[in-house]
Amino acid sequence: MKKLSERFNEFLRVKSIQFIITVSFVCITVLAVIVVGIILSGKFSRTAEQNVGMSTQKIIDQVSVNLDNYQKSMTSVSDTIEKGIKRTDSLPSKQLEEKTDVILDMRDDIVSVAVFTNKGELVMGNPFPSLKKQANVMSERWFKNALGSPDSSFISEPHVQNLFEVKHNWVLSFSKAISFQYKGKQEDGVLLIDMNFNSIEQLCGKSGLGKRGYIYVVDKEGNIIYHPNQQLVYTGLKSEDSNEVLNKTYGSFTQKLNGEERLLTVKSVGYTDWKVVGVSYMDELSATRKDITSFSVWILIFVIIFITLIFIFISAKVTKPIKLLDSSMKKVEEGDFNINIDIKGDKEVVHLSKTFNMMVFRIRQLMNQIVVEQEEKRKSELNALQAQINPHFLYNTLDSIVWMAENGNSKDVITMVTSLARLFRISISRGKNIITVKEEIEHARNYLIIQKVRYKTKFNFEIEAEEEVLQLKTLKLLLQPIIENSLYHGVQYMVEEGFIKISVKIEAGRLLYQVSDNGLGMKKEIVNNILSYNSTNTGGSGVGVKNVHQRIQLYYGKEYGVDIDSELEEGTTVKIWLPVVKDESQGKG
Repeated sequence: MKKLSERFNEFLRVKSIQFIITVSFVCITVLAVIVVGIILSGKFSRTAEQNVGMSTQKIIDQVSVNLDNYQKSMTSVSDTIEKGIKRTDSLPSKQLEEKTDVILDMRDDIVSVAVFTNKGELVMGNPFPSLKKQANVMSERWFKNALGSPDSSFISEPHVQNLFEVKHNWVLSFSKAISFQYKGKQEDGVLLIDMNFNSIEQLCGKSGLGKRGYIYVVDKEGNIIYHPNQQLVYTGLKSEDSNEVLNKTYGSFTQKLNGEERLLTVKSVGYTDWKVVGVSYMDELSATRKDITSFSVWILIFVIIFITLIFIFISAKVTKPIKLLDSSMKKVEEGDFNINIDIKGDKEVVHLSKTFNMMVFRIRQLMNQIVVEQEEKRKSELNALQAQINPHFLYNTLDSIVWMAENGNSKDVITMVTSLARLFRISISRGKNIITVKEEIEHARNYLIIQKVRYKTKFNFEIEAEEEVLQLKTLKLLLQPIIENSLYHGVQYMVEEGFIKISVKIEAGRLLYQVSDNGLGMKKEIVNNILSYNSTNTGGSGVGVKNVHQRIQLYYGKEYGVDIDSELEEGTTVKIWLPVVKDESQGKG
């Protein structure tokens, strides 16, 4: 055995490193597969369950979409009939009956259409023109719900419609409160459209979940709308525990019923708050898990035997140089690019280490280049963003000017046009990003004057600035986005008159803009996230503020920027901190 090992080592020495690395890579890869396979054997099982869950969810979503579309189509039919009733001088109407005849001919799923007074008297029925003598319309649930909610429509659970002198059908009743002319006067009543239950059954009945799983539908009160074993449910031979279902809008959970564990997937349907419920049995999922586990075990046994026979002979030769190179690569994966390796050994390993060092050096160069390019790109994008004129603001201002001109209010027209011209002159600033504090305040004052003329007595404002700050240099267009937020998200929706105060001063060796309002304020979570670079939703009031914050930090550094203090129903104060710059050349822009 010793001689065999020596001969094998001699064989490895005369062979190229390419051969050694190839064989070793295969072995290490197989070993990694074994280790990962053992760790992930449970993961495969969970993945299979997730796939089943995703498949179930897709089926539930499709059924939900089908039911939602069906409800919308019934609402459309109801609206069409209601429009016909409103255009009719008096019911019953031959013209309206002909229209409902056309609808009944086109829609096989509609059994009948009827109109009742609020006293339960049949005004019109198609194709059934008369009620049974003992029929009590006013006791019907669809009749009560329609009158009880005049602004809503109602779809009942499946029931036998036995009001008319015809064959009794299983139907879902669509009802809605309406007004119409009857016997020369305006009457309130109910429009009834009976839908064939078979239509719902066709939408839901073709979707199966595994060998035993199924789908059923309940309304918001827990009444069964559809069930594949509908008759068994009505006779009490089968039941469903819908309490947890009613509290779910969308999602999955497990439930134990009659000793069996089930996975329930729920999706709400449209405005009716129907819920589509998919039922899958966990024992079917367990069977899949066992099959995957058994297959994984056999694969692991085979791989272990295979790599053991090979790795015994070659591991000692290739472990040291490859591990050193591998550890260096892992450091690079973790983000450490300040690394230089010097591996001694076969010529292929030495060449590989040199190539690796060159690669890391080149990556380091490229990363530094990308950082510079991205900073320049962000700077360009922010410059482009700050240069844009808000079309909505411009359109509204011009509309206001036209309206005041048409009403002969020349004084306000002059004020608006003058302020708008000054606003845009400062906004353009000959392409400069840096202006004086005085110009920035003037820009804010003109913006507020325009808004004050538009909103009249909605708000007042005040601007205070220390004399020593007026000739300091500042980034332009910092105040307008903050004031715009104060106006549109703070004081616009107030009942009382709003107030916006702007002050500019030097505090703690820094230039401070402060914008305060007595508006509605913001929630703490919005204030905490509004300046986040990754924030995507701040309630519609954070885009301009975040842009100002980013521009300041890009030009002057992280120690400057925007601070926000806000309380609901109390108001908001925004502080903008800048360096004291007396010469434009001190800025970066």
